[in-house]
Amino acid sequence: QAQLVESGGGLVQAGDSLRLSCGASGRSFSKNDMGWFRQAPGKEREFVATIDWSGGRTNYADSVKGRFTISRDNAKNTVYLQMNSLKPEDTAIYYCAADHAQYGLGSTNIARYDYWGQGTQVTVSS
Repeated sequence: QAQLVESGGGLVQAGDSLRLSCGASGRSFSKNDMGWFRQAPGKEREFVATIDWSGGRTNYADSVKGRFTISRDNAKNTVYLQMNSLKPEDTAIYYCAADHAQYGLGSTNIARYDYWGQGTQVTVSS
């Protein structure tokens, strides 16, 4: 059974950095777009960043552009989210997800993502 497991979350201060990792097991996602999404208390889950299957195309929400970087290592079946200059408004549960289709273009449409991890909490204090 395919499984995505996030790690790397924690409590940090504004301006700090964190690196989230998402490891896949049960099957390879090397041909699937991958994405990071987040959900803050009382808010809907939102797109943060996506990366296409090759790693050559990335997309970012305007709120994180220039601060966050998504990357992937298909040999390790792992996706990363480097988060720099963190702000209190970045506080949320961060989820890793995989697009159900292969060879995509890094879609930002959350509805395309069928496989989800359990999430990792990121808390940024001011």
